Amino acid sequence: MFAAERRQLILEMVRANGAVSLRELARVVQTSEVTVRRDVRALEAEGLLDRRHGGAVLPGGFTRESGFPQKSHLATAEKTAIADLAASFVEEGEAIVVGAGTTTQELARRLARVPGLTVVTNSLLVAQALAHANRVEVVMTGGTLRGSNYALVGSGAEQSLQGLRVSRAFLSGSGLTAERGLSTSNMLSASVDRALVQAAAEVVVLADHTKLGTDTMFQTVPTDFITRLVTDEPPAHDDRAATELQALADQGVQIAVAGASENPGGDQVPARRGQRRDVPVPGPRRGQVPGGGPGLRPAAALGEQTPGTERAARVADLRRR
Repeated sequence: MFAAERRQLILEMVRANGAVSLRELARVVQTSEVTVRRDVRALEAEGLLDRRHGGAVLPGGFTRESGFPQKSHLATAEKTAIADLAASFVEEGEAIVVGAGTTTQELARRLARVPGLTVVTNSLLVAQALAHANRVEVVMTGGTLRGSNYALVGSGAEQSLQGLRVSRAFLSGSGLTAERGLSTSNMLSASVDRALVQAAAEVVVLADHTKLGTDTMFQTVPTDFITRLVTDEPPAHDDRAATELQALADQGVQIAVAGASENPGGDQVPARRGQRRDVPVPGPRRGQVPGGGPGLRPAAALGEQTPGTERAARVADLRRR
């Protein structure tokens, strides 16, 4: 395929979906991610799209938000792996809150198998995924329906969360940075997500690698309030995602990466979906259950790098228990 043909197809995919990962673009145009990245840069220079970590989106800056049909086709494999891993943190008989989003919808499908669970949510999609789970109680907030993501928002949703206390909140968003934490493009959604956070003892963020380093308009969860990030393995060339993971770990966020592992010698071995790898919180944080995981290295050790090994050391440290 000629470069002009590739770029036209890339542009059509982004226009159709709102946002597309580099992995998906490379698969469709049958070329390498390096080539696709070069094409995306060229299209961005023409003002036809915007680059994001690990993908491309329609131009529009901080305020643009893709609707559910577009989001549901972005990074689907990554969201599945993240949901598999996130579900492993939920225990029988827990009470949790689950926010709106396509990744949290995937999580909800897996939670249907957890007996004695109580799930509080403002998402119609999450509620629908759990509607036929006989052993799961679903509690929905009030509020006004926001059709673009099938979520209940507004003062009614926020007031219904007052006085609520649960063990964990599982949230997604439009972007995640170490500097600002989790953010979204919509003010009403951000306000409800903040209310969900206030109801939980721990906050677990679900974000695939394309959201790492992306900053959007409204902050929902400051980094200091995030107990754990569940994400997927960034591509080997994605230095910005690796840098963001390092920065989040340095600030005390536990990092759980789905779908990859290493042997003791450091050589990469085939990925196993849902494998759990944690980078522990170095000290007490808001809402963290003391005790952490046994045998995990302090996160502070992740920062001990030597010049000339920057990218390899960061990724190796995050992979190593």
